[in-house]
Amino acid sequence: MFVQRRPRAALSPLVKTLWISDQPTSAGAVEHVLPSGAMHLAIRLSGAPVRLIERGAAVDMGFALVGGARSSFYAKEVSGAACTLGAVLQPGASVALFGVPASELAERHTRLEDLWGPSARGVRERLADAVDPLGAFEAMLMERAPRIRGLHPAVAMALEGLHGAAGIGELVEWSGYSHRRFNAIFRDAMGLTPKLYSRLRRFDLAVETLASRTGSALADVAALAGYSDQAHLNRDFVEFAGVTPGEYRRIAPRNARHVAAPGSNSFKT
Repeated sequence: MFVQRRPRAALSPLVKTLWISDQPTSAGAVEHVLPSGAMHLAIRLSGAPVRLIERGAAVDMGFALVGGARSSFYAKEVSGAACTLGAVLQPGASVALFGVPASELAERHTRLEDLWGPSARGVRERLADAVDPLGAFEAMLMERAPRIRGLHPAVAMALEGLHGAAGIGELVEWSGYSHRRFNAIFRDAMGLTPKLYSRLRRFDLAVETLASRTGSALADVAALAGYSDQAHLNRDFVEFAGVTPGEYRRIAPRNARHVAAPGSNSFKT
């Protein structure tokens, strides 16, 4: 079972998507989780704790953690049967929910207890015992952010411009800030620089296109995602996913952004 939905209107400035997953998987494999440019909050309700692979060793991250915006994949053990719920967060949500800029949480995972302190204890048990865990999770997030502040106007303008394929130089000019100040404002809200976030948006579109258009030529996928050529698509895939587009297509992952790691027992060649 995998269910995702939009939050209620009052929470939508902070949360893009709520989800819950209770899918049987085989334990022992390692997968790459691909970057999307977004920050995530995940709480495992049953099964083993989350174990990440860092410098070749497994690191126990517990049952509740925040994944900051990343510029590349991270490696994670596939734990077998487990129920997990989570939220994909909106730009600017970090300060409202966790009290720190997104730039302080970028490129890493942080245990929820390190951000919420003692109030994070018991969260897993509270949600696991709920009749509607996803609804209880949503209510908990509402409790954490009673006052929702808007996104910085320069960041909101930049995100709209990036969707319209504007260049970074144009965005800086429109903002009225210096290039350095604009980058700092954007990083505090998003965790990444505007240039890197723009690359990740294009890469994420390529991932969706590969997953949905299984018969399309890679050159066509590159063009649809906004790449100038297939070579640039290949470069970003190796950097952000740890596999080439061709390898990704052969793996054919069930979840588009969770890919068996090279050398894993579920990696197909």
